[in-house]
Amino acid sequence: MDLDFDQQHIWHPYTSTITPLPCYPVTEAHGVYLTLENGTQLIDGMSSWWSAIHGYNHPQLTAAAKTQLDKMSHVMFGGITHQPAVDLCKKLVAMTPQGLDTVFLADSGSVAVEVALKMALQYWHAKGEPKSKFLTLSHGYHGDTFAAMSVTDPDNSMHSIYKGFLPEHIFADSPQCNFWDEWNENDISDFSNKLAQHHQQIAAVILEPIVQGAGGMRLYHPTYLRRVRKLCDDYGVLLIADEIAVGFGRTGKLFACEHANISPDIMCVGKALTGGYMTLSATITHKKIADTVCSGDAGCFMHGPTFMGNPLACAVANASLEILEQNQWQQQVAAIEAQLANELPKIETLEKVKQVRWLGAIGVIELHQAVNMAEIQQAFVNAGVWIRPFGCLVYIMPPYIITSAQLSRLTQAIYQILNT
Repeated sequence: MDLDFDQQHIWHPYTSTITPLPCYPVTEAHGVYLTLENGTQLIDGMSSWWSAIHGYNHPQLTAAAKTQLDKMSHVMFGGITHQPAVDLCKKLVAMTPQGLDTVFLADSGSVAVEVALKMALQYWHAKGEPKSKFLTLSHGYHGDTFAAMSVTDPDNSMHSIYKGFLPEHIFADSPQCNFWDEWNENDISDFSNKLAQHHQQIAAVILEPIVQGAGGMRLYHPTYLRRVRKLCDDYGVLLIADEIAVGFGRTGKLFACEHANISPDIMCVGKALTGGYMTLSATITHKKIADTVCSGDAGCFMHGPTFMGNPLACAVANASLEILEQNQWQQQVAAIEAQLANELPKIETLEKVKQVRWLGAIGVIELHQAVNMAEIQQAFVNAGVWIRPFGCLVYIMPPYIITSAQLSRLTQAIYQILNT
């Protein structure tokens, strides 16, 4: 593989073209293993940014893709429908929290968030009460496109340089009660105060339920989410749940909202929807919200991606959801959580480590100082694992099919490398 060309001409995510980070050439992926060009096999601890929940080259997903390719890989969704999309939307309506019954298929997680925000804005415009603000949480992350960035914490995120270019929304203090802590009612006070003060301007609240992902890998108390739902009801404000990173079993519940037994007004899903095979997302809402949107001046929802409802992606997503419907994920994720609870506390004893935390198939090691990415990435590859830290965080979100021995390889590698 021509790595010189790669370094000189290909711009990888979150990397500099001046001082590019090393890239490791992958030629195959099977199960939990990534195979490098030189034959080295790495145990993947990242599920390719949390999406490959069933592992790589899964026979059921591959078969679904091949079968659909023989029929049609793509057809426009405007004025046309097809069975893979109908089947997928049936599954999503059946498995998501109660009341979510209208599905808008999108291209990626960021686009799903864009769709949700536009949906909320158009909803209030149609009601004759135009509102232009969103209330969200500090340390939140909702994507890299402009509207998604505008509801991502501008001070504690990778998007701070865009501050001033983006619409300015309202940010409440992030939850301080960890998932496993005793609930403190003061935790909701700043959110409650900001909603009381600004609710007449607020089209919707948007947050990541239970787990704040790229904004810090923070795990918060389910009661916080219950209080948010109640406050949104009290003030007549829509609630958008961004389940893109945590949906489809990652936290030990099929959707993280289930930890609080709440249903949002709009839910965004993506990442694991196709089991990591290709990009696809969905924004799901109540029909009454959809009907209100369509009762406005425009007469429809003003969004329509070219590759909306892509048949190939929908077919693979159906296969992925069929695997989840077998319910093996529940035992798999519970076993991962139990093992993380047993093995991560040892890592917390290291001098470099500030805190460890875990939930479901998520393990987080927070350090006192940011890592040297090039050095630590090479050390992990030398140890036979693929772990991609960022900032002060070394974290793992492995495929659900990982074995106990393979998971121990990940945690042992983290311990050994942070202990040097």
